[in-house]
Amino acid sequence: MPVAVVTGASSGIGAALCRELRSRGWYVVGLSRSPARDAEEHEECDVADRDAVDAAAARVLERHPKLELLVNNAGIAGRGDFLDLPPDHIEALVQTNYLGSVWCLRAFLPGLGVGSAVVNVVSVAGTVAAGPYSASKHAQLAFSRSIAIELRPRGIHVLSVLPGFVETPGFPQRGRIPFPLSTLVIDPPFVARRTLDALEHSRHEIYVPRWYRPAAWLQALFPAVIARRRATRAWAGSRSRTRARS
Repeated sequence: MPVAVVTGASSGIGAALCRELRSRGWYVVGLSRSPARDAEEHEECDVADRDAVDAAAARVLERHPKLELLVNNAGIAGRGDFLDLPPDHIEALVQTNYLGSVWCLRAFLPGLGVGSAVVNVVSVAGTVAAGPYSASKHAQLAFSRSIAIELRPRGIHVLSVLPGFVETPGFPQRGRIPFPLSTLVIDPPFVARRTLDALEHSRHEIYVPRWYRPAAWLQALFPAVIARRRATRAWAGSRSRTRARS
């Protein structure tokens, strides 16, 4: 039975991935700060803590020297911009969303070999400019694309997954996003199914749902236009808040 390690396994996309993997015949080890009830085994671990990651990986690899899959899914939310979010939270976003993936890959790499795979659950936010959370996902996406090249000579496949709005306990969306955008929110099982289907077909990068891809193209092709539109909306919002207070 192939062995998979899933980070952020206690809820949301991570828990859905654990269930979907098990339904397809995988043995799943979950890493998370809270219990991962949908995995066969659980290691308590904060991926932002490099020493904790190294220790958890050593324990897992002692039990399972050969891994077929590592899923870097752990992440934290961060609604806000660079001028408003507390510095500690900005640091936490980078340490968890970006460096957590780096530390986990390095720690579990001894168990990955020819035919193994790494999945990095990033976000569509990693393709647009929208504050510290987006920046942390930009970094994670760059990391994922980079290691796809670095790991290819080792025979290890890398898949980058970029979900859009997903309703999870850590990232509640439907109550925060106005209609009609709220109708675009998807659920974790859909992301899990698309991820494993893509993995089985050796895909390299997917958007979930697929129609988010044009948004990334717009940001890449017309960054100045997107920046001006966002700045205009931010200025209008600031004036509205100022009038409401006066």
